[in-house]
Amino acid sequence: MAIYLTKESKVLVQGMTGAEGMKHTRRMLAAGTRVVGGVNPRKAGRTVDFDERAVPVFGSVREGVEHTGADTTVVFVPPARAKDAVVEAVDAGTALAVVITEGIPVHDSVALTAYAAARGTRVVGPNCPGLISPGRSNAGIIPPDITGPGRIGLVSKSGTLTYQLMHELRDIGFSTCVGIGGDPVVGTSHIDCLAAFQDDPDTELIVLIGEIGGDAEERAAAYIRDHVTKPVVGYVAGFTAPEGRTMGHAGAIVSGSSGTARAKKEALQAAGVRVGDTPTETARHVVAVLGGTAPDGAAR
Repeated sequence: MAIYLTKESKVLVQGMTGAEGMKHTRRMLAAGTRVVGGVNPRKAGRTVDFDERAVPVFGSVREGVEHTGADTTVVFVPPARAKDAVVEAVDAGTALAVVITEGIPVHDSVALTAYAAARGTRVVGPNCPGLISPGRSNAGIIPPDITGPGRIGLVSKSGTLTYQLMHELRDIGFSTCVGIGGDPVVGTSHIDCLAAFQDDPDTELIVLIGEIGGDAEERAAAYIRDHVTKPVVGYVAGFTAPEGRTMGHAGAIVSGSSGTARAKKEALQAAGVRVGDTPTETARHVVAVLGGTAPDGAAR
């Protein structure tokens, strides 16, 4: 099983003919993703060859959906056009829009996520690496060859830490890894993924990666306490971040004790989550839990 993205998902790539779109479409195809078309109004009717695989280019998402039955789109368009691209995908009836684009104005992110939510389209991102169900499908820029299918579900604000945990836990493998993005406004939250992993029969353990800023991890901790029965292992990036300074993602700003890594760690531990102080220690917690032995100092 997997969440959101399966072997049957049919994927369109908005911006496929650009440099980044071309590079990552080739990688997605190599990972087994059913990429059924690209979207570029100026190049409609053409095909693009990817290692002997010809992928058609459509003039609109609606045209692509009508011709291929696509249910997913991956957005590789410039920030100024991203809101319109997502609105177009929503209006065409896609169930999932994976928005890789970074630098989207916050008011545009608010508008596009609200528009999609009101019409039943799930947005992952923006400013995210996408998601991968190893061995099944890959929508975005996550390297497909650093792990394999397995029993762990992963949700993360950080793309880099997503890759590191995938690599460190490659011998166990993952059901789905979701990079939700680190912007102040995103379409899919930690809580959304926790709920989906809780319902996925093949996900045995959930890894949650957060970072300083905001209160998403604290809200996730409350949800875990009340609704999640599967073991959860967490990591919060930013223990050494200076107070009052933005760090990395636009959402990562700390004011006083609010939003600090320590406060988030304490909230998660109070909900029964084992929290590592480093990514490698976090991976060790996962191995210990799945092996049936909790490490010294574990919260649960």
